[in-house]
Amino acid sequence: MTIEIPKQISAYYEADKNDRSRVDECFTDDAVVVDEGNTYIGRKSTQQWKENSTKKYTYTANPFAIEEEGVRTIVTAHLIGDFPGNPLDLRYAFTLRGDKIASLEITL
Repeated sequence: MTIEIPKQISAYYEADKNDRSRVDECFTDDAVVVDEGNTYIGRKSTQQWKENSTKKYTYTANPFAIEEEGVRTIVTAHLIGDFPGNPLDLRYAFTLRGDKIASLEITL
């Protein structure tokens, strides 16, 4: 199933799939990421978050649903990999600012 995703979010998933070292480039300088109960603030911190998760898990994320919730864009993606609960669907709540992601919260 193909869904239409805003270009900023599409760039995030593309970097996450092909070159995780570039994921931080998708975020604003003051971006906030919340994942696995931790909060990461700023591009340097988001880069560290992605480096740590890449070392911890191998996975692929396949977005299959999108909805608007106030100022947030919620993308649901099916993840397959070597993590607890594999496979599972995660909700990615993005807030966009210009051509970048200002915040991302990942939940079940």
